[in-house]
Amino acid sequence: MQYRRLGGSGLKVSEISLGSWLTYGGYVEEQNAVGTIKLAVESGINFFDTANVYMKGEAERVVGEALRGYQRNSYVLATKVWGPMGDGPNDRGLSRKHIMEQCEASLKRLGMEYIDLYYCHSIDPSTPIEESLRAMDDLVRQGKVLYVGVSNWTASMMTEAVGIADRKLLDRIVASQPPYSILRRDIEQEIIPVGTKFGIGQVVYSPLAQGVLSGKYKPGAEVPKDSRAASAGQAIQRYLTADNLTRVERLGEVAAELDLTLSQLALAWVLRQPNVSSAIIGASRPEQIEENVKASGVVLPAEALKKIEAILA
Repeated sequence: MQYRRLGGSGLKVSEISLGSWLTYGGYVEEQNAVGTIKLAVESGINFFDTANVYMKGEAERVVGEALRGYQRNSYVLATKVWGPMGDGPNDRGLSRKHIMEQCEASLKRLGMEYIDLYYCHSIDPSTPIEESLRAMDDLVRQGKVLYVGVSNWTASMMTEAVGIADRKLLDRIVASQPPYSILRRDIEQEIIPVGTKFGIGQVVYSPLAQGVLSGKYKPGAEVPKDSRAASAGQAIQRYLTADNLTRVERLGEVAAELDLTLSQLALAWVLRQPNVSSAIIGASRPEQIEENVKASGVVLPAEALKKIEAILA
């Protein structure tokens, strides 16, 4: 396993990280989830991602329980705030009230004294950015959060956040969590340049396009009954087009030429970007960990990158 700096910070995170969206506390049994996390640690993964809103806190509880057997300084844990955690008007968003209360709630579910990386999970137009950043800064000063990040923010919002932080002497964001894969490349236009300029590392989710880049879905074929598409539903549908599935087949041929699996090719392609600090995988079975961690350190030849671009064009 190779490690990279998280943006401009001094924190080192594994190139492959393990997430818990749609899995832990969901359709993956807890015993299997704990076994997957154990294998991830043994494989060199030190970066784990969850959120308060995943299964209404259940994912945090499972991740916290699984990590409890390891020294706290041996791993980096990220969680998030923004999503609805109740029916009240202040039970969602990025207000100071919601951030402070949800940080305490997450710490209790995780069974931990601090969060390594705390994300603003999405955009909250009803709350000034400065209010959110100041609340995050206070959590850092209290020792409950070590680093601050944002997820699904625009390049202009990140630029504004950096400006506010510098003017008000608040803790700067060091991480951004956007979707990024061979089949979804929009962050290359603005997000990555802004991240490179301000030292904001990309911790990308869905690098395998919700499993489509594993090669298990074939053009014209039915969705496998034991697949994520059969149980997760809507999130994966944007990738399951005839054109994409044809591209995936051709990408599989490029992977075979390099003696890589399609998943390994897709992850190595994402990690070719220096501004990408880590790629989050969502393993539901331990063997997926064994396959995907082998993408760390893989450098794709220039000729292979040209073939990939031709397929995507």
